[in-house]
Amino acid sequence: EGGFFSALAITSMPRHHQMLQGLSRFQGRAQSGICFSRRFGVSAAQAATGTAGRRKMSAMELIAKRRRGERITMVTAYDYPSALHCDLAGIDIVLVGDSCGMVELGYDTTQPVTIDEMMHHARAVVRGAKHPLVVGDLPFGSYEVNPEQAQQTAYRFVKEAGVDCVKMEGGRKMAPFAQKVVNGGVAVMGHVGLTPQAISVLGGFRAQGRTAIKARELVDDALALEDAGCFAVVVECVPPQVGQAITQALEIPTIGIGSGPGTTGQVLVYHDMLGMTVHPHYKAFTPKFCKKFVDLGETIRQGLEGFKKEVESGTFPSLDSHSPYKMSKKEFAMFEEMMKEDEEERQKKHVINAEKMKNSDEYDVLNLYGGPGDKQ
Repeated sequence: EGGFFSALAITSMPRHHQMLQGLSRFQGRAQSGICFSRRFGVSAAQAATGTAGRRKMSAMELIAKRRRGERITMVTAYDYPSALHCDLAGIDIVLVGDSCGMVELGYDTTQPVTIDEMMHHARAVVRGAKHPLVVGDLPFGSYEVNPEQAQQTAYRFVKEAGVDCVKMEGGRKMAPFAQKVVNGGVAVMGHVGLTPQAISVLGGFRAQGRTAIKARELVDDALALEDAGCFAVVVECVPPQVGQAITQALEIPTIGIGSGPGTTGQVLVYHDMLGMTVHPHYKAFTPKFCKKFVDLGETIRQGLEGFKKEVESGTFPSLDSHSPYKMSKKEFAMFEEMMKEDEEERQKKHVINAEKMKNSDEYDVLNLYGGPGDKQ
């Protein structure tokens, strides 16, 4: 059997020590980046941001980090800007999660998310995350029918979206599905504990493994996924003791979310951890285990309100600061003469159009179509 190792390919960059030493000597940004790029064959963006010389994360490197006792960081992100920020921050894994249905698309659960929607987000993340391992979350209904369906969907994510590997929810029952995908050449991350795609069976978003029997079943689920060739397992919403027990039972990394500090790594959703969402919809779905490391949501709200206020007052854009494109006096004089040529005709059209708009507006004001508050 090809197994786990047949599914993994280590992507790496040469260690350009001289490149990194040279980068530290540059003081400027843009111009220094250009010089660096020409001399060492990397992009100006890599030179300016300090990502030059970093190796692309791989599944094998994550397992090596587990053996060395190093912690692993994973962030769930859904678009190019957030993926770019994760890359610059040195995050190990970026998961394109089907939670985009709730965070980005406004669904109440992850179940309505389609393959096409996931592919759209995955492509954007791949373009932004050059160094983290990018994991594509297989959406509900795209892999559960049989192992062949799982394999075909995984192929689509790798070939069409460009992800490095895929994630599948489920324990022992899904192990043969994961094995089929791995043997077909695609690395798989497993997922046990709370599996949001199965909320119809679980009865909602509920913690798992809170009894001895259920906890032991989760350990067996994780072991089955490891035997199937998964390179890592997400452990979601279980008591800390269970998260630690699963981690100790496995040789592969565990990525915890709401499962205590005993797992190999941790994952949070980009929007949640940065406090980007202040709308009641997001507050209803932000889990208790999520920590806000900053409160960008309030800052964003203030920025949007500031924009609205300045536009309505006429202070933005100002002619001095935010109107950079100029016309010479000669060209402006010619433009004025050209506008005078058909000024009378344009004024007539203006009057006609203004009357049309006024009549249309009066229909709405009078509620002639029987809307709320209609006055007969």
